[in-house]
Amino acid sequence: MIDVLVVDDDVRVAEINAAYVAKVAGFRVVGRAHSAADALAQLQAAHVDLVLLDHYLPDRNGLALVQELRALGLQTDVIMVTAARDIETVQAAMRQGALQYLVKPFNFAGLRTKLEAYAALRRTLDGGGEAEQAEVDRIFGALSVAGSPDLPKGHSPTTAAMVRQVLLAAGGPLSAQEIAERAGMSRQTAQRYLKLLERSGRVRLSLKYGETGRPEHRYAWTASR
Repeated sequence: MIDVLVVDDDVRVAEINAAYVAKVAGFRVVGRAHSAADALAQLQAAHVDLVLLDHYLPDRNGLALVQELRALGLQTDVIMVTAARDIETVQAAMRQGALQYLVKPFNFAGLRTKLEAYAALRRTLDGGGEAEQAEVDRIFGALSVAGSPDLPKGHSPTTAAMVRQVLLAAGGPLSAQEIAERAGMSRQTAQRYLKLLERSGRVRLSLKYGETGRPEHRYAWTASR
């Protein structure tokens, strides 16, 4: 299990985020904090794998807390979950080692995609050893929103990135329906973006044959793109 600390100054929002986390397989909430001081105390007292961290806290901001954690030698992973959307804050979060940045407001599907991509990254890193370039590219791309092709007018890079994250987090090929459910979108939308990603070479299509009926289309992200 991946142990998560949810940090948000708003008690209600913290509960909602904790409930979201609890719905994702492989994750469990081990604490909630509503200030930087409370979060720091919990992180020093018990093991935590991942912090979902708000930037706007009553005693100091989230990035100041990240700096303090690193100064103390605490290497807990951080995903920023905040309404702060100015480029300066986003850039600072990236430079200080936040693995992902989720802007409020968001829905369950948005957070689930981030958590599943994080879980996929941990599985890759847990293997240890040395990595060839393709493996390094996959590690660095696991939490990135980059990698989508140039899209035709009327198509959203954010939606394409969500499809990509679902495929990266999957343990194997998925159907369009499975992708749609995990990404929180319609099956028709998932299919439209999957066709674009397949044509660009990012997605590999395979067929799964059953005993009767038409073969099922299955999709997987290509490891080196």
